[in-house]
Amino acid sequence: MTTLLVAEHNVIALAPSTLSALMAAHQIGHDVHVLVAGKNIASVADAAAGLSGVSKVVCADADCYEHTLAESMGDLIVQLSEHYSHIIAPSNSDSKDFMPRVAALLDVGQVSDICAVLSADQFKRPIYAGNAIATVTVLDDKKVITVRASSFDKASQQNDQACVIERVDYVADNTVSHWQSDDITESVRPDLAGASRIVSGGRGVGSGESFALVEALADRLGAAVGASRAAVDAGFVSNDLQVGQTGKIVAPDLYMAFGISGAIQHLAGMKDSKVIVAVNKDEDAPIFQVADYGLVGDLFTVLPEMTSKL
Repeated sequence: MTTLLVAEHNVIALAPSTLSALMAAHQIGHDVHVLVAGKNIASVADAAAGLSGVSKVVCADADCYEHTLAESMGDLIVQLSEHYSHIIAPSNSDSKDFMPRVAALLDVGQVSDICAVLSADQFKRPIYAGNAIATVTVLDDKKVITVRASSFDKASQQNDQACVIERVDYVADNTVSHWQSDDITESVRPDLAGASRIVSGGRGVGSGESFALVEALADRLGAAVGASRAAVDAGFVSNDLQVGQTGKIVAPDLYMAFGISGAIQHLAGMKDSKVIVAVNKDEDAPIFQVADYGLVGDLFTVLPEMTSKL
């Protein structure tokens, strides 16, 4: 059988999480078809056709798929599902919306947020905020799966020969939901979910004004800015910067944490980072248990000094 990978993209380019999900699809061991759905997405379909190990790209270009509504995407994927044994997607806010609908319409269970592939029907996924890893065996004929992108390397973007692109004319009849508007925050910094370097601040930063110290270091490093849930709840920064179980799951090459104590839900979102640097005035802070480098000190002294030396 064949695996259908639902690509994440921004209309201009494929998201890095798609490459990680493609690696998971390769490990399952079947032929891989990539579904690119949206409006005016010809360039994205061409990019998907050049990915290593992809045998076909299914392109659904229609107005109803422009905003990735669960009803439209769910109906489209179910319409295409007959010839696929596995349907997978990167775990993100969109797939958390439409993939459960796909599973329900197919009357199968969903395996969410897998972090390892053991076989075509057996996977590992984190539970209890990442404190335990469950091995899940799927008995359904069709497997509906979301992939934790930070747990997989990215597949190659180079293919010796671009594969065929198949156009799909199916238009989902969605009268249930309608797109109203998007409230998008523009930033010159790297996207938090795919950044190779992240500088995060927590409750210890003290205020939104003081968060400028975190942002200054991030700008010097060319890094994304993150925050703990406590900092977001306190109103220091917007919630799109939250790292953790209820925010974004990240695994950059470098993660720097200032004034973050290390609550379980935050550690679940960043403990897979390659190198973790923590600065906190409390030497017993839990984050030091996962940090590669820890400094007990006042962040209001350490942050400006680090920034000035770069």
